[in-house]
Amino acid sequence: MKPRIPLYLLALAGGTALLAGCVPNPGTDAAATVIAVDSTESGCTVETDTVASGTVTFRVNNSGERITEFYLLGDDELSIVSEVENIAPGASRDLTVLAQPGSYFTVCKPGMIGAGIGQAPFTVTGETVAVSEDKEAAIAEAVTNYTAYVKTQAAELVPNVQEFVDAYLAGNDDEARRLFPLVRINYERIEPTAAQFGDLDPAIDYRKPGAEAEGLEFTGFHRIEMDLWLDAAAANYPDETITALDPAGRAEIGNKLVADVTALYDAVHADEFELSVSDITNGAIGLLDEVAAPDGKLPGEENEFAHTDLYDFYANVEGAEVAYNAVRQIALDSGADGEALVAELDEQFAAMKDLLSTYGDYESGFVFYDTVSQSERNELGAQLNALSEPLAQLTHAVLGVDPAA
Repeated sequence: MKPRIPLYLLALAGGTALLAGCVPNPGTDAAATVIAVDSTESGCTVETDTVASGTVTFRVNNSGERITEFYLLGDDELSIVSEVENIAPGASRDLTVLAQPGSYFTVCKPGMIGAGIGQAPFTVTGETVAVSEDKEAAIAEAVTNYTAYVKTQAAELVPNVQEFVDAYLAGNDDEARRLFPLVRINYERIEPTAAQFGDLDPAIDYRKPGAEAEGLEFTGFHRIEMDLWLDAAAANYPDETITALDPAGRAEIGNKLVADVTALYDAVHADEFELSVSDITNGAIGLLDEVAAPDGKLPGEENEFAHTDLYDFYANVEGAEVAYNAVRQIALDSGADGEALVAELDEQFAAMKDLLSTYGDYESGFVFYDTVSQSERNELGAQLNALSEPLAQLTHAVLGVDPAA
């Protein structure tokens, strides 16, 4: 079977002299289609929202006042297909990709932190473009794209946590309780990566029993959760004296959480930060393990006071799906077994998200997990198992290793 490029797009480069003009279209020798993009302080204007498959160059001009970035996202609005970074005010850079048919999104990020702006659908029509591409290059591209995704999630996490902590420190507890499940979404999508950095994950996300068992200071999201849901905390630990933090205590815990997520942002944006393809595939499994763990979302122990576990559950599944999609085409190209595995995973990811969606969504809110009956939790667990079992074979398919070896 002739090797193919990954399913969506092959990023050729960004901003190099080689790609500054017309680019040969692999397989056709046609010139690249050049699409003008204007990134401002308040918008992201893309010259067209539809293009025929082939080589496409996004010529991104920064007419804003801050350094900006431009992203091409997958149809899940999370996966980063390709990106161009560090575009200075007044400068222009090119992002050239081999565009395969499908649905995508474009978005700019002035300031390079927080959510992007001007996100819009982008459609590629026509026939699939076949090019030769060896597996090593395909893996390298998958790692590059997934690393960019991790950086983006960390970048969005920092201002979201700051907003949450600001409400908490201001004594606006209703707003802080509203933000609590939402601010955790970015973190839950990339939690296995955060866990690579020693003390950061325990400081940011350890639960009370885990911190105490390891003799660690109880800080982070769940320390603030306990303070915001004080009655639930007192009920959960009737033999302890649970008291509210005073303003100084709140400031210490809140500012530490901001400092810790900022340290996470710095770590994943450091020059020495690297991920491997096995980090991606094993990270996908790790995210589902986070759901099923005895102190995880499925038993309702993650957010033991707020009962907002379904937000975390959905974010873990989203993060696992993004990791899977990063290497999906590599598995598909591995042969009949890989094709069967991909078909199974496509089906099970869709079934898992459909089932979770019956309990709500981020916009309208998920039901509190203490209202989910045991039979419903069993159904969620059964579907989680149906997804986890084939996902455990993904590393073998991508690396071409016999599972029995």
